[in-house]
Amino acid sequence: MKRILTYGTFDLLHRGHINLLKRAKDLGDYLIVAISTDEFNRIKKKKAYYSFDDRRLILEAIRYVDEVIPEKNWEQKILDIKKYSIDVFVMGDDWKGKFDYLNSYCDIVYLPRTEGVSTTKIKKELFRTNEFIE
Repeated sequence: MKRILTYGTFDLLHRGHINLLKRAKDLGDYLIVAISTDEFNRIKKKKAYYSFDDRRLILEAIRYVDEVIPEKNWEQKILDIKKYSIDVFVMGDDWKGKFDYLNSYCDIVYLPRTEGVSTTKIKKELFRTNEFIE
């Protein structure tokens, strides 16, 4: 069984996320998605709209995702690769080269981003049009 691992915040889920997850799953048999915990997002100075628990629930409902685990720190990637016997580590190509140091543990694949969509773009559009009301 070929095991795939990817990481991300996966907030305000959109077709770009789904495309990444589908293409990652196409590389193997079992896809594990590590999502940033709320605590880790604070360390990264990143604010997610949805809580970790909500993002986890959403990702677990996606047919391409076999397992969701928490990402608690930058350093856990090697431990996760070993623990889950990962064959392929996948990230979006906006991270190209950043994880090449993992290639002694598994294959590294950087997938092209889906053109025209990003969580940052969605947030900017919603705030700009005042549609993002809590």
